[in-house]
Amino acid sequence: MKPVVILDPHFRKMEELFRPSTYAALAELCDLRGGMNAPMPRSEISAHLPEAQFYISSRPTLDEAEVATAQNLKATIEVAGAFRDGLAYSACFDRGIEVLSCSPGFRESVAEMTLAMMLAGGRGLVAEHEAFRKGDERWLDDRDGIDFSLYDDTVGFIGYGQISREVHRLIEPFRIDAYAYDPFLSDAGPNTKLVELEELVATCRVIVVAAVPSEETQGLLSAELIAKLRPGALVIVISRAWSTDFPALVKAAEARRITLATDVFPDEPVDPADPVRALPNAILSPHRAAAVPGGRHLIGDMLLHDIQAIMEGRPERHLKSANPADVQSLVAAQSLIKGMAET
Repeated sequence: MKPVVILDPHFRKMEELFRPSTYAALAELCDLRGGMNAPMPRSEISAHLPEAQFYISSRPTLDEAEVATAQNLKATIEVAGAFRDGLAYSACFDRGIEVLSCSPGFRESVAEMTLAMMLAGGRGLVAEHEAFRKGDERWLDDRDGIDFSLYDDTVGFIGYGQISREVHRLIEPFRIDAYAYDPFLSDAGPNTKLVELEELVATCRVIVVAAVPSEETQGLLSAELIAKLRPGALVIVISRAWSTDFPALVKAAEARRITLATDVFPDEPVDPADPVRALPNAILSPHRAAAVPGGRHLIGDMLLHDIQAIMEGRPERHLKSANPADVQSLVAAQSLIKGMAET
């Protein structure tokens, strides 16, 4: 008998998560309940829970009583991008129900955007594009003291998870020296120097902020550390603004001490009158690092892989498994982030 899967990904769209071949394989493997580009009525979810082996949702919501009802449940899988409140995590862990997040499925598209920001910021593409529109372009100008080549330079990662590792893989041909700060790691591998944050900000030309929001990572890149950045440094904020003192970054860019490239902001959407919109030395992106056709299909691939692995009793997971020791810290951070609900 096929495993029953409650598939309620809204706000995500089905075609956003699945390439046609992946969806066809999942439908062949499983008995799918739901799978519409609209919210699944709670009554339907409740009706399917007793027989479901998997519950996939943008925000899986189960209280302790519902977990007790779901006698066959093997895993809940969120497809928004983070562990959030609404799920009785302890009850799931006590029952041996796996709690998985799709966050690793963003690594390719987000790393690609990070690379684009890195090259554009280093070579002044956005600044010169805007100057050209005004007739102020500088022909054959090196932009000495502002622009830089990524070749043989230094890149530091604040948070060395899947996104940072994928960025590092992409930029290896540039012969960069890679530094990383990650309070949850004791080793970053043979090609990355794991250092204290003070050393990283003082050393690196490019800083990539990709720390996962948690209670421990709030404001990691503080105003004090921002003051110690190398003159002309490029700071790329590709995870939540949560991990930075964002106003201090804005002031540093405003003073033209650094270039800021950011895909995220403390409050989203950004107010139309917010002065950040006119910020010099900045590349601004409206939270769309993963927003490209096919950019989230890796999530569907990982869903298919992990459901197969769980049904076959194999231990490897491509999705992120919730750790009982720190999941509540991740959930708490998400509840405090001032952003759009559907991110």
